[in-house]
Amino acid sequence: MKKVTFAALAVAAVAVLNVPVPASAATIKVEYVYSGTVKESGGEFACPAGQVMTGRSHNGDENANTTYQCSWILIDGVQVEVFTGDWFGYMKESNSNFSAPLDQVIVGRRHYGDENGATEYKTGALYLQGRQVRITNRTWTSAYTESGHTTQAGFNQVMTGRNHSGDENGKTQYQYGTVTFAG
Repeated sequence: MKKVTFAALAVAAVAVLNVPVPASAATIKVEYVYSGTVKESGGEFACPAGQVMTGRSHNGDENANTTYQCSWILIDGVQVEVFTGDWFGYMKESNSNFSAPLDQVIVGRRHYGDENGATEYKTGALYLQGRQVRITNRTWTSAYTESGHTTQAGFNQVMTGRNHSGDENGKTQYQYGTVTFAG
């Protein structure tokens, strides 16, 4: 039988205590806080400062209203900062396909006219205490008929893209991504 000294046990105990413990996963919460409605054919909508788009509904043609849902993002109870850019992605609505740049989200949309009118998007980058928040697992929804649908982000997701083809009877899809942060 091998004799173990107190000193050897003390060294072993210190080694166990100094093993790095993995950081716990950040608690992420995407919380709905605001909705706004605009006329589709003459509407510009942007989420209020600090919020991102998490849903949209539209019923009717271009003369009907569109409602947008906005949420803020909390990580470990701290609100994420949203840094927005300019409007871009100018495209004809009836053949539009837009995805926000890597690790950005949609914070606004504007559209003028009918399906031949132009659509643009405003995106934002997310930061928490100077560190960028990532958007992962981007996936597209199934196709909805534009003239009668409602869509909403899933758990801890935000809107990152939209595509539409045709007029108000055409199909619309949304891209959602998951908010991710390595704490």
